[in-house]
Amino acid sequence: MQPDELRNIDNDHVWHPFTQMQGHRAENVPIIESGDGFFLIDTEGRSYLDGVSSLWCNVHGHRVPELDQAIRDQLDRIAHSTLLGLASVPSIELADELVKRTPADLTKVFYSDSGSTAVEIALKMAFQYHSQKTPVESQPRDLFACMQHAYHGDTIGSVSVGGISIFHQIFGKLLFESVQIPCPTTYHRPEGYTEESYLEFCFAELERLLAEHHQRLAAFVIEPLVQGAAGMLMHPPGYLKRVRELTSQYGIPLIADEVAVGLGRTGTMFACEQEGVTPDFLCLAKGITGGYLPLAVTMATEEIAAAFEGAHTDYNAFYHGHTYTGNSLACAAALATLKLFDENRTLDHIRETSEVLAKRLSELEDHPHVGEIRHKGLMVGIELVANRETRSAFPAEQRMGHQVTLAARKNGVIVRPLGDVMILMPAPGMPTELIEQLCDTVFAAIDEAIQMQVA
Repeated sequence: MQPDELRNIDNDHVWHPFTQMQGHRAENVPIIESGDGFFLIDTEGRSYLDGVSSLWCNVHGHRVPELDQAIRDQLDRIAHSTLLGLASVPSIELADELVKRTPADLTKVFYSDSGSTAVEIALKMAFQYHSQKTPVESQPRDLFACMQHAYHGDTIGSVSVGGISIFHQIFGKLLFESVQIPCPTTYHRPEGYTEESYLEFCFAELERLLAEHHQRLAAFVIEPLVQGAAGMLMHPPGYLKRVRELTSQYGIPLIADEVAVGLGRTGTMFACEQEGVTPDFLCLAKGITGGYLPLAVTMATEEIAAAFEGAHTDYNAFYHGHTYTGNSLACAAALATLKLFDENRTLDHIRETSEVLAKRLSELEDHPHVGEIRHKGLMVGIELVANRETRSAFPAEQRMGHQVTLAARKNGVIVRPLGDVMILMPAPGMPTELIEQLCDTVFAAIDEAIQMQVA
């Protein structure tokens, strides 16, 4: 098809996610036809640096020979077979690799196909775990704790433990009950608090709420270290460790949602490593296949899995599954992705590129329209404000973050904001010279968009 025909069909029939379609149809967004390394190429032949890793999932680049070949090799065997009543070689081999790489107590691997389903599965497992572990007459464990401003996906369970009102408020009547823990970040703290006093409040509220509700809590779900979709909100050092201490004290399973922060994004293979935390559940997706195919993993401990053991007549199996659970092509891509982490020394490279990012981001520290720079590993949020001193936001109708996106796209870089927070999420394997190009273009786009709106 010709580009114009493709665009007409897209405008008429494709319903895009998180998209106000009226604006989309008027904007003539690039239609991506191919990729090359860390670039995307559209139907007009224009090339764009992929500055958000194709929504935070690409790891080693596009058209990576080793990943391509692993999928081709698996195609020569079989593309898919069910894990219901059967097993498959790639799913077994991948489970073995994951158990070797994750914290020692996580020994059980349950497959699905998205970050949202990975979290949904952990929530259901936690609920069923308590139901089967405790006497019927005991207090039901039917409540979940989560973070304020959390985002764990878009299925009903994961939305129930979410906290971004613009995404989740409309579905309120469909959701189950949760306890929201204050987010320990200080830039948007309530009036009357200093940075220090607000963090003290957040730590105290964490302890109070868990103590108050622990008899009902089935689990605590958290994005370790960084709340990504909330605008790259960074938790202070020691917060995750304190969460683990308290959940252990009160017998509350901890679900670590590492869908966005895992696989090297925060500088280590798994974010939990940085505070020596082993969760009861670990959720992975996005980069696990290098950004090639949908695959997700919910890992659990032996203790959790033991509650599901029994005879057929006990009816205590985990009754959950998907048609493409443990898909062979996706598992083959994941195995090749993990192998490249080792062969390319990707974690060492991430440490280098993170230092480059830190140095470049320091150029914005005194920018009159940059309120805060949030950076951990390869995860960056640059909050744009109308006034740095008062921290006042740009008028919503100006869509400043989107204007920066358009300016960057015009100059060959794809980024995607969260409101007026500019997100940079380079692929873990992106070379340093492309990190420099990403920063050059986005910094210039910030100035260009603001000058156009303020003028």
